[in-house]
Amino acid sequence: MLLGRVARMGFGAMQLPGPGVFGPPRDRDEAIAVLRRAIELGIDHIDTAQYYGPDVANELIHTALHPYPEELVLVSKVGARRDETGGWHPADTPQELRAGVEDNLRSLGIDQVPVVNLRLIGNDGFDEQLATMIDLRDEGKIGAVGISNVSKEQFDRAVATTEIACVQNAFSVANRSGADVLAACEARGIAFVPFFPLGSGFAGANAVLDDARVQETATRLDATPAQVALAWLLDHSPNILLIPGTSSLAHLEDNVGAAKLELDDEARALLRAAGG
Repeated sequence: MLLGRVARMGFGAMQLPGPGVFGPPRDRDEAIAVLRRAIELGIDHIDTAQYYGPDVANELIHTALHPYPEELVLVSKVGARRDETGGWHPADTPQELRAGVEDNLRSLGIDQVPVVNLRLIGNDGFDEQLATMIDLRDEGKIGAVGISNVSKEQFDRAVATTEIACVQNAFSVANRSGADVLAACEARGIAFVPFFPLGSGFAGANAVLDDARVQETATRLDATPAQVALAWLLDHSPNILLIPGTSSLAHLEDNVGAAKLELDDEARALLRAAGG
C-alpha cells in the first residue's frame, strides 16, 4: 500500500521532459536540480513513466538521484507509448505491459519498481491487463499494482481481484469527476493520487489556477493559486496524495509550501463551489 508509506506531498516527473512531455528538457541542469531539491525538501514519492520523453524523465531521475535514498518510493506506469511525433497511443497488450515494466527497470536502474500503475487509455482487455500486472508483481518485477484512469466499475473489479496500492484519476478543485472513485478509495483505505491537480498542462486556459475563487482565496490567505489548489486537495480527503510536477525550482518550492497552508471555513465554502 502507498497510503501511510510516503509523505502526502510527492513529485510528478511529467513536466521534466520538453514541451508536450516529449524530447529533452528545456534546461537539463535545472531539471536535475529540481529532483535533488525535491529530496532535500522531504519528498519521498516520485511519480514517473518511461514514456515521458520517452526515456527522458527516467534518465533524469537516474542521473540526479541514483543510488536512490532508501526511503524513496518510485512509482511508474505502463499502458501507453509515444510515436515519433509525440503522439500518445495505447500499449496495453500483455506483451507491451511486460516490455513497459522492463523499460522502467532498465531506465531507472533498479531490479524492482516499487509501484506500477496500469494506465488505461482504451477500454478493452482490462481483466487480462490486470492479470498481467499481478503476474509481474508475483515475479518480483514490481512491488505493488496501481490503476489509473479507471471507472468506478473497473475499480470494483480490480479490488475484488487483488490488492491495489493506489489509484490515479483526474480530480482537482475544478474537476470533481473522480469523486466516486475517491469515495471508494476512502472506504478501503487506498491512496488516491489525482493527476492534473493544478489543471491540465495541455489546455490553453487553466480551469484551476484561473478560477476566480481560487485566486480570491490565494489573495486573502497570502498564498499562490497553486498552493490554494493543492491545499484544498489535502484538506478534502486524508486519502489524497499529491504529485504536482514542475521543471522550475521556484515552482517546486511553491508547491511544497502548500502542505503548510491551512484553509479556513470561508475558503472551504468558496472552493466547494468551484467544482460546480
